[in-house]
Amino acid sequence: MNVIFIEPGFPANQKQFVRALASIGANVIGIGERPYEWLDDETRSWLGSYQQIGSVTDEAALEWAVHQAQDKQWIDRLEAVVEAHVMPAAHVRERCTIPGISSRTAFLCRDKVAMKEVLRAAGVPTGASAGVNSLAEAIDFGRHVGFPLIIKPRDAAGASGTFRANHESELVTVAQECGLADGAAVAIEEFVEGHEGFYDTLVVDGEVEHEFISHYYPNVLEAMRARWISPQIISTNRIHEPGYDKIKAMGKRVIDALGLQTSATHMEWFLSPKGLRFSEIACRPPGVGQWESYCAGNEIDLYREWAMAVCHQYTDQKSSRRYACGIIALRPERDGNIFSYNGIDEVFERYGENIVEQYLPQPGTPTQGVEAGYMANAWLRVRHQDYDALRGILNDIGERVTVRAG
Repeated sequence: MNVIFIEPGFPANQKQFVRALASIGANVIGIGERPYEWLDDETRSWLGSYQQIGSVTDEAALEWAVHQAQDKQWIDRLEAVVEAHVMPAAHVRERCTIPGISSRTAFLCRDKVAMKEVLRAAGVPTGASAGVNSLAEAIDFGRHVGFPLIIKPRDAAGASGTFRANHESELVTVAQECGLADGAAVAIEEFVEGHEGFYDTLVVDGEVEHEFISHYYPNVLEAMRARWISPQIISTNRIHEPGYDKIKAMGKRVIDALGLQTSATHMEWFLSPKGLRFSEIACRPPGVGQWESYCAGNEIDLYREWAMAVCHQYTDQKSSRRYACGIIALRPERDGNIFSYNGIDEVFERYGENIVEQYLPQPGTPTQGVEAGYMANAWLRVRHQDYDALRGILNDIGERVTVRAG
């Protein structure tokens, strides 16, 4: 089977999708923005061929590269797993008559306003939302729905470009920061109070073959604004408990309503005082290396499962649910350059057998801002057979470790 994979060289975990495709016998044709010689030796060994273009989000350039590949062999699939690549890939896929995610489904998984309109019509519980193009429209929405409000780009990924306005005067300030005051189109939403998590799946022919549920501690907006917090994302191994049934049922309803067939999905949700509420979905794997947590917690190669789904429309591994697995971000105490880690040796003495992956930048490495995300600076990935025990371990790590910088 001949599979085009978009941008095999960046971000770092892209190579795992290439590895998985090659491991099941696929001929992988890479299209990316980097010169071939910049790819590492392993990635090059897994690629059957490679075409460099200026930008993989330039649909004309991407279509040209796909036609170049089609001139040499039959192309069975065209795959993209990065948020910004999904829509261009869907358009080019349709123009080149290659099976896969449709442009309609890709659009509905990208545009927050259209997404929620379709899902509300399908009976999926969501907060109030709208698309606005002016501050006046945003103020009208706020007066009707009430504050706080969330303002974000219509095609935002994660918490990128997301703002909270607690009252009308704050909304005026946010409108200037996000471009709404100058006529930029944004999504505006009712703020849903409650615990935040996500439901991830691997869907084959519309049916959920693998599913995972993860929790944020604390919620994302708070985690991305406060330096002193060492935020955590934990994947539960208790997914079969009855308390998760509503999340799984809502996820399946969303998948059906948006016409998802064979794809990874990433769906955010809130458990609020008013009940379970849908937040948003993407037709791609989650970020922050979350598939690594699923692999470590469930003793499977989820990348290979994805490759099997894409190429053969089935999967052949089962999740063990042996471990809960989570990541904790270790923030530098201030911006500058990292120069030491206090408490890290003690953490490895206590929990070394539980730590499955780590990133501890060398002294002298420049820090990144808190808003850059969970994996921007130091982090540890940790697992334990008991979910509550894992939470305790991560809390202890957060209290013991200080990343010195200046």
